[in-house]
Amino acid sequence: MFHIIRRCCFHTPFKLQKVTGPRLLLYGKYKTTWSCLGLWLQRDVCLLSRSPSFNPASVYAIKLQAFHTSLPILKKKTPKDSETKDSGVLQRSMKSLKESPKPALYLSLTGLIPFVSVPLAMAIQGTYYPELAFAQVMYGAVTVSFLGGMRWGFALPENSPAKPDWMNLANSMVPPLLAWQALLFKDITQGAVMLVMALGIALHYDVSLLPTYPRWFKVLRVMGTVVMVLSLLTTLAFKVISEKELINSRNKWQNTK
Repeated sequence: MFHIIRRCCFHTPFKLQKVTGPRLLLYGKYKTTWSCLGLWLQRDVCLLSRSPSFNPASVYAIKLQAFHTSLPILKKKTPKDSETKDSGVLQRSMKSLKESPKPALYLSLTGLIPFVSVPLAMAIQGTYYPELAFAQVMYGAVTVSFLGGMRWGFALPENSPAKPDWMNLANSMVPPLLAWQALLFKDITQGAVMLVMALGIALHYDVSLLPTYPRWFKVLRVMGTVVMVLSLLTTLAFKVISEKELINSRNKWQNTK
């Protein structure tokens, strides 16, 4: 009777039932390895009989999925991805710079010559010139005042995206005031530092805070500000080096006495 019930439930061949049947009856008594094997075979055959579409390939696929359950969110960005993003930003910036009007591009580059020429002349001569440094600070103050007042010209036209409100017009007065303060310092170092602050504030206004300029102008502003700040800092570096050399020469002269 037991063989008939098992044959109807599991649909197993007669030879398999004949081999595994006695072992299964003696499983609780002897606990042999063959009885465990027979129980495992009957369990697999029962599962296959209940779900005919459940093939071994799907079993292996489920087992493989259990070992590969990493979330895509937790994957770190490879250096290639960051490099492609950075290169994309640079390409868009250069494309926007090429699309800028030629007079604006050429005049902006020409306006950077007084900034770059001062540290370049000091590097060629190998000495620090206070007169050139003061001329650079004065030209920087004029440039900062021009960048601040340019907001008025952008906000006053009727079709402009910038409105002539307090935020636009009042903030445009901050860079000229800082430039005026830079000229009041007797020390060139303090004046240059004040100009660097004024250039940074003006760039922050034009790029992120106030209603935006065209993209090509924003790229041009960033490039020009970087060049002006580096030129001022290079001049200050020459000043510090010359002062140290002067102090060392004085100490040597006093020691020789």
